[in-house]
Amino acid sequence: MVSIKDIAKKAGVSISTVSYALNGSSKVTDETSSRILAIAQELNYIPNAAARTLKKRESKIIGVFLTDFKGEVYGDLLDGMKEVANTQGYDLIVCSGKQSHRMLPERMIDGAIILDQAFESEELLEYADRNHKIVVLDRELDHKNINQVLLDNKAGATLAMEYLIERGHQKMYIVTGPPGSFDSMQRMKAVKQALDRVDHIEWIEIEGDFKKSGGEKAAKQIIADYKDPVAVFCLNDEMAIGLCNQITENSSLVIGEQIHLIGFDNIELTRYMQPRLATIDYSKRKWGALAAEQLIKLIAGDTVENERIYVTLVEGESVGYAVK
Repeated sequence: MVSIKDIAKKAGVSISTVSYALNGSSKVTDETSSRILAIAQELNYIPNAAARTLKKRESKIIGVFLTDFKGEVYGDLLDGMKEVANTQGYDLIVCSGKQSHRMLPERMIDGAIILDQAFESEELLEYADRNHKIVVLDRELDHKNINQVLLDNKAGATLAMEYLIERGHQKMYIVTGPPGSFDSMQRMKAVKQALDRVDHIEWIEIEGDFKKSGGEKAAKQIIADYKDPVAVFCLNDEMAIGLCNQITENSSLVIGEQIHLIGFDNIELTRYMQPRLATIDYSKRKWGALAAEQLIKLIAGDTVENERIYVTLVEGESVGYAVK
């Protein structure tokens, strides 16, 4: 690979002169600069981006770390991030897997947005101690270089539970997310608090995975157990869709009559379901945009406050009143 040493040798100038020319510095005459640039082109010189980043201590790139890329939530989330980042002169790179974690300590990116269980909180705190700028969407961390932009999971789950309780449902299934998921744990806390406030509700917890397969698996258990109408709260819409499909295709039970179903996320597909799925709504694009805004402010050295994304209930025919 051609280096600036090769260019300097052929041009008969110092390495620093080549560096000045390549960076457009006024310290080099136009004639010398033109000659050096011509030689660089002739030798097919490619600048070392990593070295330039280390020197300038900025890359103008933001890293987004996700557990995986599946699910409809991520599309709008990333669109919101990209729009803000590009407007502010930053590019966005999306990463998954532990090998990508080195991009932060090696300063290949200027900061990170984290929605990734593979990142240990201790690891993030260690990076923050080294002055790396981080925004977390999936945990609570207290550090001057870490900002929290969290979804109001507890409020959303409370709205869902109150919706079912107000309609008189006395038996419920709760289909959770995968173990270790911050969103699932926060939603389950609110579920249990809502149930503690009322008497005589029988409820069963089924471990899910935030995927359609988790909802399908839960549906099989519900079909096997079925005696009387029940309510089901799937902690995300993906599982609710999987559950609905399995119930419809493999039983005579009807969503909204024998099985009263509510989800969480209000992904686009739920708007076309029959009956319409009751769910919890929030702006995924706004969540992503706000995360990017906060990170760019952190990078600039501005003081930022933790933020929360608020939620609303979307009523649907998938939940009816309990028959007395």
